[in-house]
This record gives sequence, structure tokens and C-alpha cells, in this order.
Amino acid sequence: MRFTTLAARRLVNRVAPVVAGLAFLADVVIAQTPPPAPPAGQPGAQAQGRGGGGGGGRGGGGRGRGGIRIMTLTSPAFADGGSIPAKHAQPGRDVSPPLAWSGAPDSTASYVLVVHDASAPTGDGRDDTLHWLVWNIPGTATSLPEGVPQGPQLENGLRQISVSGPYYRGPAAPPTGPPHYYMFELYALDGPVNVAAVGLSAAATREAVMTAMAGRIRGKAVLVGRYQRPAP
Repeated sequence: MRFTTLAARRLVNRVAPVVAGLAFLADVVIAQTPPPAPPAGQPGAQAQGRGGGGGGGRGGGGRGRGGIRIMTLTSPAFADGGSIPAKHAQPGRDVSPPLAWSGAPDSTASYVLVVHDASAPTGDGRDDTLHWLVWNIPGTATSLPEGVPQGPQLENGLRQISVSGPYYRGPAAPPTGPPHYYMFELYALDGPVNVAAVGLSAAATREAVMTAMAGRIRGKAVLVGRYQRPAP
């Protein structure tokens, strides 16, 4: 009886890692398998949950009609994954970097830009530091110039906010520890976002914008910049 029990335990110890590995592989396959296309004339199913169509570490947005097109977002100031110049950081002049994009679907009516520090989670970890939230960028636009003026709403209808006010807030990762990674996420929507530019905190405004984006995202692009303040 003792031999049988010992043998059984050894068998379980050998089989358990295999079963766990197969389960992990199944999860990967399921995660990477795209959902079936909806029938013609039928709206697509929305992608729910964090990270799907949502922005800046929150839920929101969905696949909607026709799915989400992958777009391209670039900046002449820094390459994707490259270092953000001091000019566009807090130790510099806090000047917003120039951005350009392409590949938006024809149904685009407006854009939302979310710039956040993925290395600085806040609260319960679902959020992070918001450096710039810009919404109601005209659907005809293909770029944002360097140094977007401050103010909650500009003449072209663009609205903006950050953790410290209605303007771009540059990165300021400390000189100690690893550099921080800043996500520039651009979303193409099939309509405007009717969220006021004043009256709410940055966190509440972010939540309201992400909620208004639900089911309306038609395209997305991501640009990543790295920054760390130089040692004194």
C-alpha cells in the first residue's frame, strides 16, 4: 500500500506540469484566435474587458462594426521605443511632441489620444499616471503639431486634460531605478465624444471619455517612448 501511494504521488508530480503546460498553451491559442466575423449586415460583437478596445489601462471601446483596424502612429521627435527628448519632458519645456498617423478607416469621425505612464500604476493598479488626454480631434486630421496650445478646448473643437491641468504634461521619471515607458495610444472613432472639458477631475474625465468610446473604436495605433531624468 505504501509503495502504491508513493508511486501515485510520483506519477502526479510528473503529470501535473504537463497538464499545466497544456492548459497554458490552450489559453494562448484562445487568446490569439480572432473571433468569427459577424454575418453580413450584422454589427460585430463588442470586445469587453480591460485592454481590449479600451485606452490607457482601462476598459472601454469594442470591436464594433467591422472590427478594429491597426493604424500607424509616429513622431519625428523619437522612434518607437526610443528616448523622449528633454524638450518634451518636464525638466525641459513640457512641449507636446509632434505626432502623425495613417491607416485610419474611412468611417473615422474623430480621434482620441491617450498618453500615460505604463510604469506608474495608481490606485488599485488599474490606472496609471495620465500625461495627456485629447479627444474630439477632427476626423480629417492626420497629425498634431508640436506644442499644442494649453486650454480645455481649442478652436478646432479639440479638448484636453492631464493629471495637472488642461495641457500636455511631459514625462519625469526619476534618475534612480529603471526608465519609464510612456504609451501614446491613438483611437479612431466613428463619432464625437460628448464629454465636457471642465468640471471633472482628470481621473473622472478619463473614465467618462473611455466609457463614451465603448463600441465606437474603429482603429488604433500605439507609439511608445522611454524617459528617465538624468542624474544630477
